[in-house]
Amino acid sequence: MKIPEKEAGIIGWGSYIPRWRLKLEEITRIWGFAPETPHGLMVEEKSVAGIDEDAVTLGWEAAKNALARAEIDPKEIGAVWFGTESKPYAVKPSATIIAEALGITPDTMASDLEFACRAASEALRISIATIASGMVKYALVIGSDTAQANPGDVLEYTASSAATAFITGPADQAVAVFEASYTYVTDTPDFWRRAHVPYPLHGEGFTGEPAYFHHIINAVKGLFEKTGLKPDDFDYAIFHQPNGKFPLTVGRRLGFPKEKILPGLITPYIGNSYNSSALIGLSRVLDIAKPGQRILLAPFGSGAGSDAYSIIVTDKILEKQDKAPRVDDYLARKHYIDYALYAKYRGLIKRI
Repeated sequence: MKIPEKEAGIIGWGSYIPRWRLKLEEITRIWGFAPETPHGLMVEEKSVAGIDEDAVTLGWEAAKNALARAEIDPKEIGAVWFGTESKPYAVKPSATIIAEALGITPDTMASDLEFACRAASEALRISIATIASGMVKYALVIGSDTAQANPGDVLEYTASSAATAFITGPADQAVAVFEASYTYVTDTPDFWRRAHVPYPLHGEGFTGEPAYFHHIINAVKGLFEKTGLKPDDFDYAIFHQPNGKFPLTVGRRLGFPKEKILPGLITPYIGNSYNSSALIGLSRVLDIAKPGQRILLAPFGSGAGSDAYSIIVTDKILEKQDKAPRVDDYLARKHYIDYALYAKYRGLIKRI
């Protein structure tokens, strides 16, 4: 029986993190949270999009890096999918802007996808199917978000800005091939934002047990049952990263030691970048991975659902890793700002 995942893989990957950083102590200073709150979340600072940046510009930067590693003609990309929950236009696709800017249009599919933090992972699964079917040769998948949090809400501690992009294509050209995947979805309203409401709402602790942990654990267990794999078979494990604590906790429950999780854990350095959260972790692991290593990837999206992927690195990875900036290059390139400048950059100050 033909296994669609094994027909597709990652041809190129890239990320982008804005240089601006806000230390979480600044949020505590302004809003008076308990001093231990940032450290309980295992987050020290978060990345902030500049005043001239949005989800589209972040996504374009990440996609440009993915193209540099893929080394293909942009005109060969038959689909562009953009996953975000902070698109700059309420009604207008962001995928077409990036496709046009990269020289991909007009002979391509292009769509924006929405599933909270899982939209880009949803796009990744769709790209596997379209490539395996022969409908397209290459697809561009982008996960990009800017910080969205009601000022003074605990969510403000982690909501950050970053983007990740992957170019998927035939397995025989891939730096990493998909071995298998599994999805687990239910209607669990742990996080939402209604129309005309500027900031999302969340169910506090409800977002943990019935949402995040339940869905990721069942998605990963479903992958294990489907493939016969177990934690010992993986060299890295990457989970959705709403904070630094949850990925380590869910990994422990699934039997993964923290040593396999830490290489892909970027939230302590930049916060939760929503649609690029787990995927930027994958990008960081691909920056250092060796041929033959196996990666578990398990993104999550509120609402709620989780995907689990088994990914195997090929020998083509070594010639691609230095073709574009690595995640750690962006982590090191930073400039701290205070809460006032953060509020200005993110449009929290409304003038009338």
